[in-house]
Amino acid sequence: MYTILLLILSNVFMTFAWYGHLKYKEAPLLQVIVISWTIAFFEYCFQVPANRMGHGQFSAAQLKTIQEIITLVVFAFFSVFYLGESFRWNHAVGFVLLVLAALFIFFPGSLRTVG
Repeated sequence: MYTILLLILSNVFMTFAWYGHLKYKEAPLLQVIVISWTIAFFEYCFQVPANRMGHGQFSAAQLKTIQEIITLVVFAFFSVFYLGESFRWNHAVGFVLLVLAALFIFFPGSLRTVG
């Protein structure tokens, strides 16, 4: 459970580092880059421990999949509540399809690995 909580915190910081500046387009680009890198530092302070603790309980592919699904959820809230953008039906359908695709990572399939 700590892995999931740390990944959520990491993704909140990541989303602000990557997209928070879109609300402040008048800010100088260099300033935005420095602020984004500062915020990203805190993202890494949560992301690295999450992956270290989670690896073994989850495979690397599963960790990445969990992180991507959390990213979608965090970004959906961020875009609506912070950027003021609308969340449309096609966004919801696309997110659901991505979640369904991600479930295959956790499916213990009986097919042999290709390699």
